[in-house]
Amino acid sequence: MMQPEQQRRAYLEAMGIDIWLPRDAEETADSGREQAPSYGLDWPELRDCVANCTRCELSASRTNTVFGVGNPEADWLIVGEAPGAEEDRRGEPFVGRAGQLLDHMLLAIGQSRESVFIANILKCRPPNNRDPKPSEAAACRDYLERQIELIQPRIILAVGKIAAQNLLGSDDPVGRMRGRPHELNGIPLVVTYHPAYLLRSPSQKHKSWSDLCLATKLAAEFSA
Repeated sequence: MMQPEQQRRAYLEAMGIDIWLPRDAEETADSGREQAPSYGLDWPELRDCVANCTRCELSASRTNTVFGVGNPEADWLIVGEAPGAEEDRRGEPFVGRAGQLLDHMLLAIGQSRESVFIANILKCRPPNNRDPKPSEAAACRDYLERQIELIQPRIILAVGKIAAQNLLGSDDPVGRMRGRPHELNGIPLVVTYHPAYLLRSPSQKHKSWSDLCLATKLAAEFSA
């Protein structure tokens, strides 16, 4: 008889979903995932761990950590790249104009900031909003992985290049990753453009709408 994980992978393959593993998946398995500091933590403990994190240099320059917001039992997990200045000030992801556009995108598919869970690859803001360093993303990785374990979403929406590349262990641009299903740890994943990019390039909004429709379809079909 097939094991649950084998059944899940067989189901995903039957749906035509590409199965990706993070770059560090083998290393993580070899080192013993149970040794990760956030392993087994519940929501209050994980939040406290993030709030007091000093794993990388970003802890010295942050105003607030940005843990994530939304429904801890959400079907949808939205993952962005890193907090900006306003996010750092307020301790909440996706605020400002990009956040407002994300809210509108969610409403268009019957979701909201309250019904989904929104998180980032990084929990702290990089200075001058630069791209996250690989070491910084690695330092935050198990926080996000524990959030995924606790939420058990039906769909992960990777928003923007940094989120998609880190989650999928790929160097491909968003344009090459979007438009088709992927998988992360047994959960369907869809890549789309960052709202900040859509504000600069509104002609690409129809592509993001297509991605949202794909994510909606996969979420409806998938049993996490």
